[in-house]
Amino acid sequence: MSSLSKEDRLTMPFAETPLRDEYAAAVQRVAGRTLDALRDGGGTAALTDPGTAAPRPLLAAARVLGGDLFAPQLLVGAEPDGATAALLAEARRALPAPVPASEEAALVIGWQDWAAARLLARTPYGDGGQPPAPPLRRSGPLSGMLSGPEALGWQAWSVRMAQLSVLTLPGLDGPVHDAARANTLDLARGTVRAMLRRDPATAVRLTRWLARVRADGRPVPLEVEPLLERIRLVGDGTARSELELAIAQRLLNGATR
Repeated sequence: MSSLSKEDRLTMPFAETPLRDEYAAAVQRVAGRTLDALRDGGGTAALTDPGTAAPRPLLAAARVLGGDLFAPQLLVGAEPDGATAALLAEARRALPAPVPASEEAALVIGWQDWAAARLLARTPYGDGGQPPAPPLRRSGPLSGMLSGPEALGWQAWSVRMAQLSVLTLPGLDGPVHDAARANTLDLARGTVRAMLRRDPATAVRLTRWLARVRADGRPVPLEVEPLLERIRLVGDGTARSELELAIAQRLLNGATR
């Protein structure tokens, strides 16, 4: 059975079972290597051997994890490492973003890609020129932002924010972050709802936002540390989930910004 979440499948529609299962296993392997690097204090995950072509499952895993591949460096104030940047750039070339089903979905994918491109722009593997601008709506800029909780409802909005947890990494800021800082109660409601629905994957991604907001010096309406411990106890224990938990914990501990 595939271990990819619904959110991950938004960025990996290019395989069918059993190939999708192979790609899902690759996501867990890469997440585990990234987690090890994070625990080791910011080293590289060494995902590929120099001079060798990356296999397609590895490219698919890099495409799904996106900017989180750089978490070990970013959370200690270092720059993204070159080998990982080269892999992510290759993955983005080989596996373009899927065609979205709606404008809201297009903005989610656009923001995920913006995060990756923004971080790659700090390396020799960026697209060159200025860092990418935030994605815009076709019908108007709306500050480059998804519809807020007042338009979508807090349940749907919190799900969207969970899909954008990669934006919580240090070095990224913009309208999505402004919305998170302005709607902490809705983030908290979404987190509690996810826990009650036994959806720890969504809960931990929203907890990353709560941790980021608190790291930004804003109050949040939940105690984040016991929440992380509860997610750790009831979660699935996969490398991907452990990586999300570790990122949230590092943000709480005062990651270098």
